[in-house]
Amino acid sequence: MAIFTLVLPDFLLIAIGWALLHLLNYRADFFNTAEKLVYYILFPALLFSSIVREPLSLGDASTLIAATAVLMSGGMALAWLAMPILRPTPIIHASLAQCAYRFNTYIGLSLSLSLAGTEGQSTMAIIVGCAVPMANIAAVSGLARGQDTRLLAEVLRNPLILATFAGLAFNLASVPIPDFAMDTLQRLGACAIALGLICVGASLSIQGLGATAKVMIWMLVVRLFAMPVLAIMIALALPLAPTEQYMLLLFSTLPTASAAYILAVRMGGDGRSVAATTSLSTMLSALTIPLWLYLSPF
Repeated sequence: MAIFTLVLPDFLLIAIGWALLHLLNYRADFFNTAEKLVYYILFPALLFSSIVREPLSLGDASTLIAATAVLMSGGMALAWLAMPILRPTPIIHASLAQCAYRFNTYIGLSLSLSLAGTEGQSTMAIIVGCAVPMANIAAVSGLARGQDTRLLAEVLRNPLILATFAGLAFNLASVPIPDFAMDTLQRLGACAIALGLICVGASLSIQGLGATAKVMIWMLVVRLFAMPVLAIMIALALPLAPTEQYMLLLFSTLPTASAAYILAVRMGGDGRSVAATTSLSTMLSALTIPLWLYLSPF
């Protein structure tokens, strides 16, 4: 019950976003603009400030980065297995595969602060910083097959990747940041989580169920059940600190990011099925996140 009450505020913010759009008739354009503000300004500020807040050495972070890379690779491999087993069309598979390994960073950084304070949020920022490039490279490359798409350009212009690399560079080089600049970044970051979660709620949709249902179910099982099992195995096998173990597990339980839908639509994929899968993973995670944290062996 204690874990559930920690998770509940984030999902109430998601519910508020849904209610604003569907019950109070806020315009969709409002949420589109707000999402861009979060994605390009507020959330990069949160990532950067979270990474530079705690002194870090490359040696200290190397095991956590390796654990994250193994976890992400496992999720991608399990997503790929749907192709030979279920035999979906390539575009359906490329669209939905990203739902198995992409993750909602808003929920992750919010819950990490609630569960483990600033140390937990800084640890989650490092995990996210490692996972964001991997997720984007895999998702873009899958959808780009047969298209004239510049993969490197797609990845390098991602604001979350840029903020992560900048944060790591400033931290590892011990570059001093003036107090007023850090205060500004942290205030921008404080806005990111609440507004980001509200935008997630406004994006919820379960239209698109049908021929792709089997593939959707496969990706949901990977995202919400297989990934946490894999995270526990990795955390027990590697010499991670207790907070790192707990944050790796939390990261593995996160639902799919709404950015998966945006990428699928922009690159000619099956946006409706991705939107439905993302929405279902978000709603189901309200139950699965507390369950996995309760079952945590750490």
